[in-house]
Amino acid sequence: MAEQATAPLSEAHNGSGPGAAPAAGPARPPATPEGMALAYGSLVLMALLPIFFGALRSVTCAKSKNASDMPETITSRDAARFPIVASCTLFGLYLFFKIFSQEYINLLLSMYFFVLGILALSHTISPVMNKFFPANFPSKQYQLLFTQGSGEAKEEIVNYEFDSKDLVCLAMSSVIGVWYLLRKHWIANNLFGLAFSLNGVELLHLNNVSTGCILLGGLFIYDVFWVFGTNVMVTVAKSFEAPIKLVFPQDLLEKGLEADNFAMLGLGDVVIPGIFIALLLRFDISLKKNTHTYFYTSFVAYIFGLGLTIFIMHIFKHAQPALLYLVPACIGFPLLVALVKGEVTEMFSYESSAEILPHTPRLTHFPTVSGSPASLADSMQQKLSCPRRRRQQSPSAMYYEEHSTPKEGAGDAKDGTMELDKKEK
Repeated sequence: MAEQATAPLSEAHNGSGPGAAPAAGPARPPATPEGMALAYGSLVLMALLPIFFGALRSVTCAKSKNASDMPETITSRDAARFPIVASCTLFGLYLFFKIFSQEYINLLLSMYFFVLGILALSHTISPVMNKFFPANFPSKQYQLLFTQGSGEAKEEIVNYEFDSKDLVCLAMSSVIGVWYLLRKHWIANNLFGLAFSLNGVELLHLNNVSTGCILLGGLFIYDVFWVFGTNVMVTVAKSFEAPIKLVFPQDLLEKGLEADNFAMLGLGDVVIPGIFIALLLRFDISLKKNTHTYFYTSFVAYIFGLGLTIFIMHIFKHAQPALLYLVPACIGFPLLVALVKGEVTEMFSYESSAEILPHTPRLTHFPTVSGSPASLADSMQQKLSCPRRRRQQSPSAMYYEEHSTPKEGAGDAKDGTMELDKKEK
């Protein structure tokens, strides 16, 4: 996001934080209050849309059996490493732009984001477009699969499943992609940016609230350091040409669609808080109280944090890292509600990844069993008929989920729980 930017897209932060561009070329007249209000209001609205709908789609995504729609789960280890990886990437780009020609690097980046943008936009509009296809529309299934290695060591690199309807969506998205590649128009930029944001919120899942706190806390420090501590982020953002930001012109009322005085918001300020808000929505659903208290609380907290960013930026006339205000708000507000409701333990013990395959049996302890199947069956029969004797022994237990089926010859198990004792030698 930029305060009265004087050069178009000159200093958008790379993924996080608002930025203001220094003067370049002929000075532009300052934005009118109406133009600034329209630009900032539009940016806030564009930030809220992918968070809201991405969070709703993340619930369906968590239960999907389609390999191409399965979410990527972020663990606490991933969250702890993410700010370090992001810092190395940012500094690497800074060195690249200092050493090599900016034109050739941006050409490669444009082609890369051209392909990613088409796929992301197609995935975004596919559920909506499916409602407009006639019932007799021919539908054929396709799969794009790239693997590495062979045999048991084979690893999937790309596994993209799609059908004939998705091909139509890909064709429509390609038109937007060509428009962006040729013109770099701000509307095409925003369409790709919204698609990236919604897909990020939908497909990137935090496994629990603790991981979310680690990720947001680490990126809080990352954002503040690289914005206030060095000029690395500013230099990269000025040189980086890619749809990694949402933009809206402050002079739209004067120049129409050809306006070029932009306010901007990095996608990191949308996706990072967004995946935490989506986690809280799934936590709300897990409580089975038919309320979305934590989701709406965090959603309001995001609006408050983004509004505070705009206010501080306008008062001090200096670019602000948005995560400086968004992180305390998005974590603090839901935590305060949990304290009031006495649900802090439930919040931090909730595991989102456990709901991806809710009916799959899972082993929590592995038994050590010796002897033949017949002797094992006899041992189980004796223990079932002599409960006191069984309590005096030290069994090694194997627990299954409620609907699992006991193995043949192992006897019946109450409530889906089967205990196997190690045979005494």
